[in-house]
Amino acid sequence: MLSACPAIFSSEMMFGNPFPDFESEFTPWDLPDPFPAPNQSPIPAVSSSSSDEPNQIQTNSNSGSDEPNQTVSVIDERKRRRMISNRESARRSRMRKQKHLENLRNQLNRLRMENRELSNRLRFALHHCQRVRTDNDRLRSEHTILRRRLSEIRQILLYRQLQQVTSAWPCNSAVTNEQTSSLIT
Repeated sequence: MLSACPAIFSSEMMFGNPFPDFESEFTPWDLPDPFPAPNQSPIPAVSSSSSDEPNQIQTNSNSGSDEPNQTVSVIDERKRRRMISNRESARRSRMRKQKHLENLRNQLNRLRMENRELSNRLRFALHHCQRVRTDNDRLRSEHTILRRRLSEIRQILLYRQLQQVTSAWPCNSAVTNEQTSSLIT
């Protein structure tokens, strides 16, 4: 805000006597022109640039004290240090953000690869499970067929054993031969 004010409004006006010219007798034509013509160079004003050198406000030459200059210089130095500190803090913050973003990208890639691997393993397991179910169904039907055959074979063996036992009895041999021949056909 001070940078927009010309040097006429010096720090002496803020801290000391704002009208030092009124202490002695003067006439209005003895004062410097407060509004110089455009071709004349105005009195330098304070700039608030972000350079590394401390900014100082020029004071009226009538004052013999440098204390306001030093105060403004110290304030400007503090502002400059704070600005540098803020820039460093912002830079560190951007670096942390960038590092965090890079870590998230790496994690995303790693998780995508893991997801792809798990999907492949799941597909393989499902395929294997389907093959096992197909084999299991085939084995069950084969088991049913073999049980039926085994049952038929047992019946045949029982019939033959029965036939052998009945043929050993002489009284039943004539009747059993006729019955067995009728049963077989």
